[in-house]
Amino acid sequence: ELRLIADVGIIGYPNVGKSTLLSVASAAKPKVASYPFTTIEPILGVVEVGQKSFVLAEIPGLIDGAHLGRGLGHDFLRHIVRTKILIHLIDGNSASPAEDMIRVNTELTLFDAALVQKPQLVVVNKVDLPQVRARLPQIKDVFSSAGTPVLFVSAAGGEGVCELMAEALKMLNQLAAKVESGKKIPKKVFHPQPRSVGV
Repeated sequence: ELRLIADVGIIGYPNVGKSTLLSVASAAKPKVASYPFTTIEPILGVVEVGQKSFVLAEIPGLIDGAHLGRGLGHDFLRHIVRTKILIHLIDGNSASPAEDMIRVNTELTLFDAALVQKPQLVVVNKVDLPQVRARLPQIKDVFSSAGTPVLFVSAAGGEGVCELMAEALKMLNQLAAKVESGKKIPKKVFHPQPRSVGV
């Protein structure tokens, strides 16, 4: 089975702004619309941050029960197995953004417990909407009380997107450094024992 290979995968419920974020952050041109499952297969884009770049993928939206194959189900989940880190995009207009994060992560766990162990950048989108901006302090408090660092962006307006991509690159570099240090095998030093001298 062929699986997507990307550095960073954007995950989240349908219509949270994944396609818009990908199009703003890269030269990719995904289909953008206001109905669920606009994207039915992963779309890749290359993001440039300074002199460096990484591959960003929009992963099709999922619904509750995706681990059982509902919605796009396994078509969504199988493609994030080989991504290195995840941008977990959340709709700031949702009744409970923190609950959305928990439910998506639950689907990851039920499909493959290793997926939820991947590093995640939790990002609340649509801060350009007045009703979302008005409740930002409340949203920040909820995530803060849960011990979850959170970033805020407006994918449609571009607000915070450059900072988010820079943070994603920083996380990728940290992960690469960690993997590289794990590969370093300490050299074994053999100390020959002196021969016993007979009297």
